[in-house]
Amino acid sequence: MILDTRAAVTVDPKAAKKIRGTKSTTSDKVVGGVSHVVLAVWALVVILPMLWTLLGSFKTTKEIFKSPFGLPANWNFDNYVNAWVKNNFGPMFLNTIIVVGCALILVMLLGAMCAYVLARFSIPGSRVIYYLMLAGLTFPVFLAIVPLFFILQGMGLLNTLPGLIITYVAFALPFTVFFLFSFFKSLPYEIQEAAYVDGASEWRTFFQVMLPMAKPGLAAVAIMNFLGLWNQFLLPISLNTDQSKYVLSQGMASFASSAGYQVDFGAMFAAVIITIVPVLLVYILFQRQLQGSVSQGTSK
Repeated sequence: MILDTRAAVTVDPKAAKKIRGTKSTTSDKVVGGVSHVVLAVWALVVILPMLWTLLGSFKTTKEIFKSPFGLPANWNFDNYVNAWVKNNFGPMFLNTIIVVGCALILVMLLGAMCAYVLARFSIPGSRVIYYLMLAGLTFPVFLAIVPLFFILQGMGLLNTLPGLIITYVAFALPFTVFFLFSFFKSLPYEIQEAAYVDGASEWRTFFQVMLPMAKPGLAAVAIMNFLGLWNQFLLPISLNTDQSKYVLSQGMASFASSAGYQVDFGAMFAAVIITIVPVLLVYILFQRQLQGSVSQGTSK
């Protein structure tokens, strides 16, 4: 015999309506209205230039100056072909994928391991190491250019892609450790202890238990690192002067400056779109990983 244990509760409709329909104060309405206006203005500031650039990438230079805000007369991809082939954006795009991809994988792996050890284990000097990592966040990049130049030159990595990868990892590592430290610190210790009881080693506990639980934090820091590394300009332009190993940020600057007053604006806008699209794709793919919480990770 199955008993229904749910109690019948009678709720006064007027009382329920009163609870649900709590009136907002005037200040709440003002704050909400101002917030919506600010967000709308900010959205327009971000979207309109991107939309204008996208439309300009389908126009000729003459058409851009004649009708800057109008639709293209002919929707063709000649500007994209010119940017990709004539301006050598294909090899630069490949160089950027290699440098940013390798640097991102290394910095996420090393940063997660370092943050996990500093957050979960009491080792001598762990606080000193953590504060040194924080100090790395405050160090200006331009002050390190000259030392980095001679260090990479001595290692034989100047004007090479591996040299750029190592430099990118070094500058992105402090932020990654800082971001993930508090995230690993907040994870429940009971699950880690349960993994030890089941006979899991430290490596298996980290890779199969703790790292999947930190997926939302890893996704967030991966997006921010990708944006920073993809748009990096000062480091490659100072440490990578070999044109055959240029990345996209160098290519954009070289494209805009080498043409002088005869800039092909249509091709340049197409090059900007080529540079932006991978960032948008990465964000769209990773934003799904941001949905969730530590509790959802532990329930699995």
